[in-house]
This record gives sequence, C-alpha cells and structure tokens, in this order.
Amino acid sequence: MVSNEDVKYLSGLCKIKFSEEEIEDFTEEFSKILDYVNILKEVDTEGIEPTYHIGNNIQPLREDEIDKSLDKEDVLKNAPEEEYGYFKLLRVMD
Repeated sequence: MVSNEDVKYLSGLCKIKFSEEEIEDFTEEFSKILDYVNILKEVDTEGIEPTYHIGNNIQPLREDEIDKSLDKEDVLKNAPEEEYGYFKLLRVMD
C-alpha cells in the first residue's frame, strides 16, 4: 500500500503540488493501480516470447526529398518576436 508520505515524496520529485485532499485521493488511486499491476505479475508467461510490436509489418521509410522552402523573411513575418534573424521564444529552463 502506498502511504501519504510516499505520495508527498513523489510529488516533490515531480515538482507537483497537491492539497491534503488531493494527496488522499491520489494515494487511494495510486494504490489501486499498483494492486492491478501486482495482479498482472501473477500471469504465467513461461515460454512466451517477448513482443515488441503487435504486427509483423514494417513501416517503410520514405526517401528524403529536397523541396522549396520559405524565405527566412517570410517566415519571420509571422513570428511574435524575432531576434538576430531567429524566432525569439520564452525561456523554458532556468
């Protein structure tokens, strides 16, 4: 069984904030999921080959084709912000 402390620890690792009520709900749901996974562990898989994909069909890759591209100026006209000839985006990581 998963404890509230386990959920608090995991939420800290994931940088997710839960209220006390949400922790209670998540603990219950997470315990149910882990119980289901434990049931799957009981399935006898002796002699069964691992399956990496369902079908035997292999998706063929297409050849790369060089085609006309847009001018940089035309593309940057649609950019909300532009700097040094490139899209300027919000900082994602500190």
